[in-house]
Amino acid sequence: MWRSDKTREAGHAAGRAAMRGSGEAHGIAATAAVAPNKPALVFGDVIRSYSALEARIRQQARALRRAGIGPGSRVAVALHNSIEWFEILNAIGRVGALLVPLSWRGRGPEFAWMLGDAAVSLLIAEPELAFELERALAVHPLASERIWVVGESGASRWRGLGFEEVMAAESTAELDDSFLPGGGYDVMIYTSGTTGRPRGIVREAVAPGQGAAQMRGGAAMWGYGPDEIHLVPGPVYHTASGSFGQMHLAVGATVVVMPHFDAASALRLIERHRVTNTQMVPAMFVRILALPEEERAAIDLSSIRRVLHAAAPCPIAVKRKIMDLFPAGVVWEFYGASEGGGTRISPEEWLARPGSVGRPWPGYAVEIRDDAGELVAPGEVGTVWVRPPASLRFSYSNDVEKTEAAWREGAFTVGDLGHLDPAGYLFLADRRSDLILSGGANVYPAEVEGVLFGHPAVLDAAVVGVADERMGQSVVAVIELRATGAATAGEIEAFCRGELASWKCPRRIEIVAELPREPSGKIRKFLLREALEQGRPISAR
Repeated sequence: MWRSDKTREAGHAAGRAAMRGSGEAHGIAATAAVAPNKPALVFGDVIRSYSALEARIRQQARALRRAGIGPGSRVAVALHNSIEWFEILNAIGRVGALLVPLSWRGRGPEFAWMLGDAAVSLLIAEPELAFELERALAVHPLASERIWVVGESGASRWRGLGFEEVMAAESTAELDDSFLPGGGYDVMIYTSGTTGRPRGIVREAVAPGQGAAQMRGGAAMWGYGPDEIHLVPGPVYHTASGSFGQMHLAVGATVVVMPHFDAASALRLIERHRVTNTQMVPAMFVRILALPEEERAAIDLSSIRRVLHAAAPCPIAVKRKIMDLFPAGVVWEFYGASEGGGTRISPEEWLARPGSVGRPWPGYAVEIRDDAGELVAPGEVGTVWVRPPASLRFSYSNDVEKTEAAWREGAFTVGDLGHLDPAGYLFLADRRSDLILSGGANVYPAEVEGVLFGHPAVLDAAVVGVADERMGQSVVAVIELRATGAATAGEIEAFCRGELASWKCPRRIEIVAELPREPSGKIRKFLLREALEQGRPISAR
């Protein structure tokens, strides 16, 4: 079912010949040829033009090839947000390899698992991550010359080769067998996973040009072109942040990369660079809305033409407020996973159907099935199955069982629950793994969280099920307040009882200084459950 690396190389070879024969070119190389001085990437005060970006990608691709990296190779990259991340991504794509992103918040055992599972042959990393990486390398060793260290004097602060020194030794000429036009998203993402080890998502091989074509197709779906200025506020190792940044490079746009998300900084960057679009998660909306109203009002956001959001359910109250903050008609939502898309919904459609995540993307279909695999009627909650184009199938690395469980008759699921309305609009209920079974009844945390966000004192909230001898699971809410003492647990509980059936209301409310989140914005609910069940303090880390 899944193509081998030899098949991948054969497709690459045929695609190279076809592209060179037609004289067609796209992506970074093409933009560098026609608009060499155009800003490609902006990071703080550093601006990388398309010509400079293309030259560095060529040098890095040559260095990779000299190190034996080619089709079928996997290169692990452990970097904070940076210009180098996008350079390396494109260089890896030019030699036909795959980038394996490592979260800078990861730990040694997690890194060790991914290095071994992906059969990584080269590691590119920051010296700041050396301690945890060394823990991983003790389990899955790499020779020092297979470790390239990014950062000033990096090689002297950690073992391995200095990335800039390795690259500087190479020519800026294009490789004869480079996989142009480039601009695809050549990444093997490891799913965060709520249970067990994360698994790498292995996509079917595509010929050169097809990956870039998919990127350009995505850009066309959202109306993005070379005149866009895109803000990347999230961690680039995360699927959405990295792929939207790459999508804009594929069409010759300008990408502004934040080192890390900060609500006030994000708004100021929009004003400073006249940003036209961005992709955020609801947690970012919450932080933006927590800024003083006078501070938000003083920043010019009129350049924004589109704000996309996804990754987690967005409470209706939060979305209404963020729609009021940005220019009218710009806040769009989409539903998808690292495995694939999805649905989308315009602001006008959402206002008519609050809470919906929309209808399928062009070429996609969405189905709701029960546990027996049968289609359910509109309005009935079941498992969400997405049917993508045949070319966008995937498998899970070294896990046939999980792959087979994810697919049914050409459609896949990541375990989300939801329902379709009679017009085919999807409404998500929750992740199956987060579903709470309390006293024999289903409680969907997202529904309870949506009510909590309606309380004026609540800044952020997460609802989890905690083991309970009598009820099976008890509904527990963990809350951040807008200000210390803004409300008591009893007041919030009373508010919930006025909005929800009694069996859905939190039986316990914990008020904390900060909720534990992934850099992508997703709340680490498994940490909340563990702390609550073990009677430990709740930590943001």
